[in-house]
Amino acid sequence: MKQRPGLQRRQQGRAAWLGVAALAAALAGVAWWQGALGDLQAATPARLLDAAAPAAPDATPTPAATAASGSRTGLGVPLSPLGLAQRREQLELWQGRLERARDTLQGYQAGAVYPHSSRPLTEHPDQQRPFDPITEERALRVPGGSSTQGVRLRTTQERVFASGMESNRITLTLTDEQGRPLPLRVQRAVQKEVTPPGATARTAEVALAVNDTGTQGDLVAGDGTWSALMQPGAQGFANFAGTVRLELNLEYAGQPGFLYFDLVYSPEQAATWLPGVREAATPAGLDFFVKAQVQQAGRYVLSGRVVDARGAPVALVQFNGEVGTGAVEFQLPVFGKLIRDVKPEFPLVLRDVEGFLLKPDTFPDRVMLARRIGEQHRSRSYTLASFSDAEWQSEERTRYLTELGKDVAEAEQKVRQLQP
Repeated sequence: MKQRPGLQRRQQGRAAWLGVAALAAALAGVAWWQGALGDLQAATPARLLDAAAPAAPDATPTPAATAASGSRTGLGVPLSPLGLAQRREQLELWQGRLERARDTLQGYQAGAVYPHSSRPLTEHPDQQRPFDPITEERALRVPGGSSTQGVRLRTTQERVFASGMESNRITLTLTDEQGRPLPLRVQRAVQKEVTPPGATARTAEVALAVNDTGTQGDLVAGDGTWSALMQPGAQGFANFAGTVRLELNLEYAGQPGFLYFDLVYSPEQAATWLPGVREAATPAGLDFFVKAQVQQAGRYVLSGRVVDARGAPVALVQFNGEVGTGAVEFQLPVFGKLIRDVKPEFPLVLRDVEGFLLKPDTFPDRVMLARRIGEQHRSRSYTLASFSDAEWQSEERTRYLTELGKDVAEAEQKVRQLQP
């Protein structure tokens, strides 16, 4: 039977399409085989054996193998030049972190040999003479902010904080550039409270005598040093707590000048000292106990200086803790290992004790206790062997050493991962 012309043409087209598809598949197979054969030929017998054989446990990688491993990722894919540069940057970064982490750990280990309450006095040179006046040199300022050339003002003040009836002696001396005194006049001196912007002062200004006559706080008449005593509790500020400022209007060679001193004042009395200091020696160290009658309970911060029989510095001793009202003994400890390390000549001398009641979240933030100037107690004599050589131990020390050790371990791990 004859086929219809249209059907015959469709069958011929389908046969042609199938032929083309078969030819394409055959060509793809040939191409795959040639590629696989090329890879097989490119792989030398040695390389094939290396890939199949397990590495010897004690085999040492060659420099070439080390370089190759450093240029590949964990999946064996080579890193690009940009990837290698980024890896080197990361390695340098973590090497720096590792160095800093080790330094921090070693520094803390060295510093945590003694407790906070008993430190070598040589660590704190600014605390060895706490009651010396604060001395400054400054320019002679004129109204408007400029300064008079060729002259300097040398000033001192006894303290920055005062409470109750404590006083603050201030001095000022005008000198030339060679330090020779120059004639100076104090035209006006007033004390006033420092108020926040927009606030109204609660106290009136009070005039204060500043002189060079050898009276009212001045030590030597006519020596060019002008002096005054700030005593807010007796000079109109007995009910004020805050900053009291002494403003001075000066005159030199027809030129005006301006200067001020600030004193942070509290009218309260937190505690009064009681006579006597008690000592107690144990293997842990030598403790001094200073006595006080506490009127206001709270956190007290005290510090004292301990020197040996020759006056050589030994320890800065401190108390920082909460106490209640009534008769209290504040413990100022000299740590046993510190005594062993310093090797002082006995007896030890406790001197220059100061303290305050801390009042957080307010201003002023402290109520000062009266200064205990000079020697307060001289200890008995002890042998160095009677004190322990053990380092300070505490939960705080263990916690810090643990955390700082973790920082070192993390940095070491990162460095190992990034090294070639």
